[in-house]
Amino acid sequence: MKKRSRKAFSWLWFMIGILYFFIPLLSSFLFSLRGKKGVLSFVAYQHVFADPQFLKTFSFSLEMAIFTVIVGLALIVPTAIWVHLRVPKAKPILDVFALLPFVIPPVILAFGLIRSYSRPPLALVQTPALLVAGYVIVAFPYIYRSVDAGLRAMDLRGLTEAAQSLGSGWLSTIFRVILPNLRTALLSAVFLTFAIVIGELTLAVLLAWPAFGPYMALVGRNLAYEPAALAILSFALTWGSIAIIQAVSRGTPGGRSNLGGTH
Repeated sequence: MKKRSRKAFSWLWFMIGILYFFIPLLSSFLFSLRGKKGVLSFVAYQHVFADPQFLKTFSFSLEMAIFTVIVGLALIVPTAIWVHLRVPKAKPILDVFALLPFVIPPVILAFGLIRSYSRPPLALVQTPALLVAGYVIVAFPYIYRSVDAGLRAMDLRGLTEAAQSLGSGWLSTIFRVILPNLRTALLSAVFLTFAIVIGELTLAVLLAWPAFGPYMALVGRNLAYEPAALAILSFALTWGSIAIIQAVSRGTPGGRSNLGGTH
């Protein structure tokens, strides 16, 4: 009897959580369909897609997200692997650094970047490289936590020693053994980074770049139904990313090492 009551209580809280998250989403969706008076229509979505600034800003943020992912993974993945294998005592230091982007406001970060890189020899204020650097800092906690969780979920030392005993070098071990076992963690880091960059506002505004975050803020100030349409599109992108992660994770063999090609 107690087991049944606990199960019913769990389902009750589950349904409350579902309603808590989906009722505002449903309300936003219905509101976005009222762009044409008296009927439900997708006029607001048509206005969003017809606006040339939508494609321009979204493509710019998408490009910045790609560069942020490349730079962030290239910096963080080797560092995390090296710390786990060689200097595990330095892991608390990385954990502290991973908290700093939550503590330092983006406004302070933006002004620090402008002040530091506005003079030769590193005058980067007029280049998108400075924006990518700021995005890498903002996304660092999410990339690092995803990679760290993936490394802790595998027997990193055992896989590395087994690969090297079969004659594999460091680069071969990383690309043919470690990274395939980090596939789900890397996908999580990639999609989290994309979500952060696409919606980021402060750095893009202060560094004066035509990103998607400032565009959404501008639409929210000047229009009524289009902001709700943009919010629904953002949720659709997020849920699509989660679905891709789940699909790839389902195909990941649990507990199997990728050592077949290291001979």
